[in-house]
Amino acid sequence: MNNINPSLPTGDLEGAWKRVHSNLSNVSSSNKQKFEIIVVGCGLSGSSVAATLAEQGFKIKLLTYHDSPRRAHSVSAQGGINAARCISNEDSYKDAVDKLFKDTVRGGDFRAREACCQRLSEISSSIIDQCVSQGVPFARDYDGTLATRRFGGALVSRTFYARGQTGQQLLYGAYQALLRQVNMGNINLLAKRDVLDFVIVDNTVTGVIARNLINGNLEIHKSNAVVLATGGYSNVYYLSTNSLKSNATAVWRAYKKGATFANPCFTQIHPTCIPQGDEFQSKLTLMSESLRNDGRIWLPKEVNFNGNHLDIPEDERDYFLERQYPKYGNLVPRDVASRRSKELCEKGYGVGYGGKGVFLDLRDAIKNQGEELIKAKYGNLFEMYERITGEDPTKVPMKIYPAPHYTMGGLWVDYNLMSNIEGLFILGEANYSIHGANRLGANALLQCLCDGYFIAPKTISSWLANKSSTNLKIIDEACNDALNSVSLKIKKLIAINGDKPPDYFHRQLGKIMTKKCGISRNKSDLNRALSEIKTLHKEFKVNVKIPKNEFSPNTELEKALRIDDFFELSKLMIDDAIEREESCGAHFRQEYQTKDGEARRNDKLFNHIAVWKFDPKYNAHVRLLEELTFKNIDVNSRDYK
Repeated sequence: MNNINPSLPTGDLEGAWKRVHSNLSNVSSSNKQKFEIIVVGCGLSGSSVAATLAEQGFKIKLLTYHDSPRRAHSVSAQGGINAARCISNEDSYKDAVDKLFKDTVRGGDFRAREACCQRLSEISSSIIDQCVSQGVPFARDYDGTLATRRFGGALVSRTFYARGQTGQQLLYGAYQALLRQVNMGNINLLAKRDVLDFVIVDNTVTGVIARNLINGNLEIHKSNAVVLATGGYSNVYYLSTNSLKSNATAVWRAYKKGATFANPCFTQIHPTCIPQGDEFQSKLTLMSESLRNDGRIWLPKEVNFNGNHLDIPEDERDYFLERQYPKYGNLVPRDVASRRSKELCEKGYGVGYGGKGVFLDLRDAIKNQGEELIKAKYGNLFEMYERITGEDPTKVPMKIYPAPHYTMGGLWVDYNLMSNIEGLFILGEANYSIHGANRLGANALLQCLCDGYFIAPKTISSWLANKSSTNLKIIDEACNDALNSVSLKIKKLIAINGDKPPDYFHRQLGKIMTKKCGISRNKSDLNRALSEIKTLHKEFKVNVKIPKNEFSPNTELEKALRIDDFFELSKLMIDDAIEREESCGAHFRQEYQTKDGEARRNDKLFNHIAVWKFDPKYNAHVRLLEELTFKNIDVNSRDYK
């Protein structure tokens, strides 16, 4: 396996993390102030790990692209957070853990590490206690107990929520813990910093190079360890549910410096987004998956229907998810719901702009439960939808359509969340660890907080306790080399002085990726996409236009830097999609499907994590493997019917 060592625990999976944790080393309290740790990213995982490490006594420097941690993209998460807790009339705690574990592995179509999924399930309940103690206002039932709802891919109601603002409320809890440490002087919070490179000495990270977005200056920040918590890369598609500032620069620059990248083609398309309204839209807005609890998804049975959709009688409506998947109905996993919606819209049944929309109808829920109760569950989502579309979803059905949302692929990490570069830890969506080929709904917030509050603080401390020192002169030389490399890259971009703005290239790249490497893929389209992207990237390198103000705020330069990275990343995503000749989860190769149009895995040849490593000598990507084994779950075909 080419020295790929995931450091997985031995023995029984149940309780494995507790055994590993008890054997981890620790830095003595008197020595913790000698270590400085850089955290890049201020979302849920970044803020929570920074606050926790600072509470333990380490010196923390937090670098964020935003002007405030409250603007991190975690704030946009809506629906909820999973946890294996014993709720009324349910099984024992052990059964609850086991069900979440199995749903997570099965939801990822058996392409995730079993041990990591087990640990996530075991820690999940503690996350709820942690957040409640911070004052997170989770919804409660009439008797005061925490309320839950179901999410896609699960038959159990285990998702805790705060209306449609769960991510925002969880982030505020982590933000308060973070600001407490900032005020105590334990965290140096540096806003408006864009991390553009890493300083690596003897395969150990020793610092980062960041650009100050206010004055344009490049800065060297040295450290004893670096934590990357910068989110995913769905903005490679241009139109996605991600914040416009969400980018892959930090993880990509780490990859170019030797960090390995796992399963880059595993990207998730979310089924419940507000459809694109016109050709020049720059962002898509998510509507929480939780709406599928009460909303029924349907399309007219008539192709190219051009009448009033409100007048369509019940027997002329196709509730296609309920028809095709009677067991799970509208709560099938995201990849399945997205694929079925896309297929019907392409056959001419779609509604709205360009025929790319399906209805999510709350009529029956409002009739049965009352409008007041439904608004209590989803009120802010209704308000958001009405502000964007001008339509009241309590009066007319919502229109939704699949859109790029989450990336299961990311930098490879071992069981301790450390990359193959010593001292470089990757948290949250930036890493590949538990989501396999398709993330189970409501597991994203859970992973971020598990990584940040309970896993990384222990494994980072253990690594530092056993860390050997590095020659300071060599570190200084490496810092200067990295600084000069970034400076040269910026000067070359500005010197191009073309006539097309960065957004033009990003939009064109997004169209290629969405069409040929999106919900479904095939080898012919992927090869064409690769050729088209290479041609577009060449044009970018000679024709992008950037204002020549290097040492001042320059948003066009920031865009160009991240789009250049998106070009390179998109080519790796396509290479990975071509190599994986199977359908699994959200990676749907049209050549590999069952007669019913479901994904057909190839466990004989592809029961592994594809781990890519950059070879700077040949400017090439080398594909390595980490084999997957399963002890506590039977590997079978996903069946949601």
